[in-house]
Amino acid sequence: MTIMADASSTKRIVRAAAVQIAPDFERPGGTLDRVCTAIDEAAAQGVQLIVFPETFVPYYPYFSFVRTPVAMGADHMKLYEQAVIVPGLVTQAVAEHARLANMVVVLGVNERDHGSLYNTQLVFDTDGRLLLKRRKITPTFHERMIWGQGDAAGLKVVDTNVGRVGALACWEHYNPLARYALMTQHEEIHCSQFPGSLVGPIFAEQIEVTIRHHALESGCFVVNATGWLTDAQIEAITPDPNLQRALRGGCNTAIVSPEGQHLAEPLREGEGMVIADLDMSLITKRKRMMDSVGHYARPELLSLAINDRPASPVTSFKDTRDDERLREPAGIEPAIDD
Repeated sequence: MTIMADASSTKRIVRAAAVQIAPDFERPGGTLDRVCTAIDEAAAQGVQLIVFPETFVPYYPYFSFVRTPVAMGADHMKLYEQAVIVPGLVTQAVAEHARLANMVVVLGVNERDHGSLYNTQLVFDTDGRLLLKRRKITPTFHERMIWGQGDAAGLKVVDTNVGRVGALACWEHYNPLARYALMTQHEEIHCSQFPGSLVGPIFAEQIEVTIRHHALESGCFVVNATGWLTDAQIEAITPDPNLQRALRGGCNTAIVSPEGQHLAEPLREGEGMVIADLDMSLITKRKRMMDSVGHYARPELLSLAINDRPASPVTSFKDTRDDERLREPAGIEPAIDD
């Protein structure tokens, strides 16, 4: 008699990559080309999951961090012109590369929805299907001049070919309830995205604390991607040397295990790709000791309420009296109570 092993008990390894590269400010479509090239390069190294930085396509709005609102109108309009329509030509191109590479792709984009822009995270499965489109729930500080607010409809963990994947952007990780919403859905791989080249070294240190803490608390792997700016790009954003300092540092592209350990050397300067193999059995090893949404939870004391309905400027109210009239037989008046 042959005994088949339970799929859940077999050793499962996922090769993941976090990408730290510069966008293309000059050529429309240039950043998308860089994304596709990175997917191809990662595929050659056996990568099954790849994560790109926050709003990487066409680029993060660094200009809004160092310029006053009155001085950034032209740059804001340019961002509108190059922003991504979902679905559209950009998502089609990424989906095709994901399919050909048999890879899960997590990409940050500036999404344009008619007259508004959003900080949006996209998750493509290995067959090219777009499994998740979520918007950052609260843009941070200067970002509020650029993007609209997202909603909890996107606080979802999705089943992909490499496991259960969740995603948050930047300071959403400082919202513990947003993180907990994903934890309750048993995410196995958390994909985090930061802009990089911002604030200075202290930002890189904060990212380090943030991603390692989430890995420990959630009992999941964290694949974190931050962006990078060249000196020429920084100088193009602002000629002021004092403001240029605010556009350096803040890079920490890394992959962390459920035990809070780096699985490869983090990348804090320059362009490159951090690649590591994720041994999925480490999730159970961690949760055996501390499962935040299982045996370590106290739902009768503490629980989370989520309004996960998509936000909409329109709500339709139907007149129930009209519905009742439509159900009455023709020619018969409804009964009237005394």
